[in-house]
Amino acid sequence: MFPYTEEIVLSPHLNVHYKLVLDLLLPQITPERQKRFDEVLAHRTFEVATVCESLYDRGNVSAVVRSAEAFGFAPFHVIETSEKYKNSARVTRGAEKWIEERKWPSTESAVEFLKSENRKLIVTSLDANIAIDDIDFSQPVALVLGNEKDGVSEAMKAAADYRIKIPMYGFVQSFNISVAAAICLYHIAQKRKNLGKSSELTELQKEILRAHYVLRTLDSGADQLREYFSRQR
Repeated sequence: MFPYTEEIVLSPHLNVHYKLVLDLLLPQITPERQKRFDEVLAHRTFEVATVCESLYDRGNVSAVVRSAEAFGFAPFHVIETSEKYKNSARVTRGAEKWIEERKWPSTESAVEFLKSENRKLIVTSLDANIAIDDIDFSQPVALVLGNEKDGVSEAMKAAADYRIKIPMYGFVQSFNISVAAAICLYHIAQKRKNLGKSSELTELQKEILRAHYVLRTLDSGADQLREYFSRQR
């Protein structure tokens, strides 16, 4: 499920080895920021993916991104079947650079990919068939959140391994989508913590991801690397 190799793609014609990124650019990162990298990498996981299906409100997507990133869940998938959403310029301008985002034109294409990673699909739905406490979170999963009006699609329900409903005891039947996401993701994080699971990444994978974080931190990082290679010619 880890999406990167030792070669980092800077452009269609330039790949850079992660070690070179760290050798040349990591010294420019403050000690405090480097310590933060260590803390984040210790808890980063690709075993929990978050999926937004046809959400209309960019603010809701942004809130879900922030929650997923805060809990250490790296993969984030956006299914863009809504024309209203497609016309939006960006998902969010903050936490998105720290997650690993992929966009899909259809529910079917997203499901095919998620299933190829052997993930169990969990959807939030009023017609729940299992309690979230009964799900095995030691296995790779994807939490799917549907749009604000209709919830997840029938196609996604059909593909789901589990349908869950957050217990509620008032007159309302549903939470705001960003609130539902935060509750579910917190629950998953706590269940994984109780299982003794934090990050499944190898030391090599952590170093590769560290190099990506360095590039995402330094605005001039990619330009510095291009200049380095131009001097080698």
